[in-house]
Amino acid sequence: MTHHATGPFEVTLTPLQTEAPLGRMAIAKRFHGPLEATSRGEMLSVMNRELASGGYVALERVEGELAGRSGSFVLQHSGTMTRGVGGLTVSVVPDSGSGALEGLTGTMVIRIGADGSHSYELSYSLLGPD
Repeated sequence: MTHHATGPFEVTLTPLQTEAPLGRMAIAKRFHGPLEATSRGEMLSVMNRELASGGYVALERVEGELAGRSGSFVLQHSGTMTRGVGGLTVSVVPDSGSGALEGLTGTMVIRIGADGSHSYELSYSLLGPD
């Protein structure tokens, strides 16, 4: 059975040292709602600002509670922008769930509001009783 969790989150990106033209950032997030959790991770990116094209990849470890179940899991991001048109895939890494989140599968949509606010929509399945 597929479940859905939605809510806001805050994100802090901290630049890390890397070789040009790559950008590298540390990610720290705080999720609210059915997913009450924090995450830490890293992102690599490249951008052609003149053409508004680029891409990024990231991994982040999420730890906390999802629908009352405690544990952790890893999200994998893959994003591209082609001349200002973006695309993003965020997936739960297979078999990365631990604790009561063991067996978690799913995908996440990230939304950024006009005011800069962030929210998530997580579609997921879990092994075990609902």
